Amino acid sequence: MDARSSSSPLRIVIFPWPAFGHLLPYLELAERLASRGHRVSYVSTSRNLARLPPLHPATAPRVDLVALPLPRVVQGLPDGAESSYDLPDEKREFHFQTFDSLAQPFAEFLAAACADEATRPHWIVFDAFHHLAAAVALDHKVPSVVNMSSAAMLATMPHTPPEHPEADPAAAAVFEQAAAAARAVPRYEREGMAPFVTGHGASSSGISRAQRCLLTQERCTLMATRSCVEWEPESFPLLATLLGKPVVPLGLLPPSPDGARRSAGNNGSESESEHATVRWLDAQPLGSVLYVAMGSEVRLRVEQVHELALGLELSGIRFLWALRKPSGAVDADVLPPGFQERTRGQGLVNMGWVPQMSILAHAAVGGFLTHCGRNSLIEGLLFGHPLVMLPIFADQGPNARQMEAKKVGLQVARDENDGSFDRHGVASAVRGVMVQGEARMGFVAGATKMHEVVADKELHDRYIDEFVQQLRSIHEYS
Repeated sequence: MDARSSSSPLRIVIFPWPAFGHLLPYLELAERLASRGHRVSYVSTSRNLARLPPLHPATAPRVDLVALPLPRVVQGLPDGAESSYDLPDEKREFHFQTFDSLAQPFAEFLAAACADEATRPHWIVFDAFHHLAAAVALDHKVPSVVNMSSAAMLATMPHTPPEHPEADPAAAAVFEQAAAAARAVPRYEREGMAPFVTGHGASSSGISRAQRCLLTQERCTLMATRSCVEWEPESFPLLATLLGKPVVPLGLLPPSPDGARRSAGNNGSESESEHATVRWLDAQPLGSVLYVAMGSEVRLRVEQVHELALGLELSGIRFLWALRKPSGAVDADVLPPGFQERTRGQGLVNMGWVPQMSILAHAAVGGFLTHCGRNSLIEGLLFGHPLVMLPIFADQGPNARQMEAKKVGLQVARDENDGSFDRHGVASAVRGVMVQGEARMGFVAGATKMHEVVADKELHDRYIDEFVQQLRSIHEYS
């Protein structure tokens, strides 16, 4: 069928960056497009594809999972290291060099797809780091969409203001607003983000993350972001001016709140309701438990784990902690001596896979201690949980400040210079959010307002429909 027809399906290739914080929302996007009748090729490596949750039966026939071989270009990496999750901290500098090697097999896949008009993609969607994939798309004359980071983060990045601000006062005001947001970033966060801009410490790939994003932006046809003005009204409207190109909202791509999809990482040996963490929650009072999880990419250092643990203990609040073991740590050293014995009646620590959506949906959970990655924020607020926030890197700091301004919760107090935190700061933030009283009621109200945005199915469906219409409109007139 001719895709220029308003009723004809589009053929769309989706090529996410190989990190689970990217792979899962792109799978959600693939299924939402497929549910509208479009044909999607979801491209990654074989191990990443095998670890994804199963496709919904209704959309599976229109989603092709395409496995690319990952060339071994860096010696000394662990076998099967096909996502950033698989790389220990000391190997993270090779992350970009390793995954840049996917550009060649992707080029071969795209050349084969473009050789036949019946399979030629109408669009390619990829992450901002995939500057080489953007070049491949350009070579084959396939229009592309680049998915940018959160508006909150983009608004705090360095931007070049207009040379003659008096010529466009409105644009000058946008750049000044972004500069003010950047000045509010604490010192430790600015220094942590320096490699993003300068590339210092990333010499293995020879290009900074900011340069990657700029190249991808220059090569793409359209820019999009997993966001919307209802989620971040203070920063989303700034994007088009700051980036010099229209930015299409995708909505938040929230997962199903009923937990119908099995989470990535479960080996299928037990149902989520039978998992030990859920059974433990079944025995706890309503709204009494703080769920603690720092996402798939964050590995706290042992000393940070100890301060977090002792802060949870000191708070006296019930907790369920999905703990990712620090790189190279011996099991016996991960938690403070005697911690689990002292907190046996207060909390539960699990260092394996946990059914996060089932946990967040459980009536015993009354709050969420999170690193403020985009996926975790959306999942936590899908159930209206107030937040204790402990951002570590990337967009997590801007996300946390954004949520704190909306009175959704509290950040753990940090040292302005080095970003360190201690048990007393953890305990204070936990009690502030979880202890019943006027403060908690305010945070619950703030979280409820954000829940209304995240859980608005019609809103997010409309954004996907408008995105598809944008793709079709550009294709028709290209």
